[in-house]
Amino acid sequence: MKVLVTGADGFVGRWLIRRLLDDGREVYAAERPTAPPGGEGRPTGSELTDEERAAVHWLPLELTDAASVRSCVDHPYDAVVHLAAVASTRDAERDPGYTWTVNAAGTARIAHALGESRRAGRADPVVLLASTSEVYGRGDERPRRETDPVAPVSPYAASKLGAEVALLEEWRRTGLRGVIARPFAHTGPGQDLRFVVPAFAQRLKLARRIGAPVVKVGNLEPVREFLHVKDVVDAYARLLVKGQAGEIYNVASGRGVSLERLLELLADLVGVRPILEADPELMRPTDIPHLVGDGSKLRLATGWTPRSCLEDTLKDVIDAQAD
Repeated sequence: MKVLVTGADGFVGRWLIRRLLDDGREVYAAERPTAPPGGEGRPTGSELTDEERAAVHWLPLELTDAASVRSCVDHPYDAVVHLAAVASTRDAERDPGYTWTVNAAGTARIAHALGESRRAGRADPVVLLASTSEVYGRGDERPRRETDPVAPVSPYAASKLGAEVALLEEWRRTGLRGVIARPFAHTGPGQDLRFVVPAFAQRLKLARRIGAPVVKVGNLEPVREFLHVKDVVDAYARLLVKGQAGEIYNVASGRGVSLERLLELLADLVGVRPILEADPELMRPTDIPHLVGDGSKLRLATGWTPRSCLEDTLKDVIDAQAD
């Protein structure tokens, strides 16, 4: 199986490449032409080895350039996993227009080029889009199902919903075998400090190292679930084989934890118990109070179940961060 992974230079992309290579797939990895080579400047813990990088076919991809998209996807792939995106909510809020151009219009370009290739008889790939659970927006304090209404409350989530619409439209019009994954929050070694778990871990380790009595935090009331990135890429690998075209699948454990409890667990693992101080700069007015998912559809379709418990996941993040 020949698999193209877009966003291959990102956190999840690196873990997915490793998984696909372990599965014996022939991997084509698309990254931005301006991406630093070899993982330079990225958080430690998820870099590909020289041997892994040598086993991959690397391609340039700029989603804002239609010619670059056509050149990248014009190969007889069996599957495409589309991860490339503006993935940070804060980055998206700084420039919503650019976020829509990358996330929604970029996906539309990918889908259109692959749909044209299918109609010309050159290839008929499965196309897996990594969307986000944040498309559900605010709602009841219960696990979200794929049949629940969508009501995004951030430019990031809205642009990802736009990406879903673009892929499903191409499926209806050309038969392109589009499958959508809605992963709930996930973390692991190599995730950068724009995201809550590595950010908490770094602040706590710094507090322990310098003896600081206070750690600044944002809103700790929201409830989330936190999957290990290895479990998420396992779900993606299974969906490439068993996902049904036109369907949406939550990647979710159904086990939620408040950010306050998450911070307590991390503090225990680091070995520090600081005073928590609310910082207005870390508050997000668009925080969703409760976002936990029902993963039964994915489980029934593929047999997937998360293997890593929360404590082990957090320990992996802490161990990967250099003191």
